[in-house]
Amino acid sequence: MSTAPDRKDDLYAHDLTDATWRKSPLSQEQQDCVELTDLPGGVAVRDSKNPDRGELRYTDAEWSAFKKAIVQGLI
Repeated sequence: MSTAPDRKDDLYAHDLTDATWRKSPLSQEQQDCVELTDLPGGVAVRDSKNPDRGELRYTDAEWSAFKKAIVQGLI
C-alpha cells in the first residue's frame, strides 16, 4: 500500500507536456479560470491565463474532498 507522500510523488512524476487541458464549458469565453487534466490517481490544475507558472496536483481523494466542500458551501 502506498503512503500519501508516495501518491503525491507519483502524481508529480507525470510529464504534462502533451496533456489535454480542459476548463468548464461555462467559462469557455473567459480567460480567468482554471484548467484541469486527468492523471492516474488524481488531477493537475493550472491557471488558464498563466499556464507557464506550473500546476498543482491532487490525489483523487483530495480532489473529491475539495469538490464536496464547494457543493456544501464550505469554501
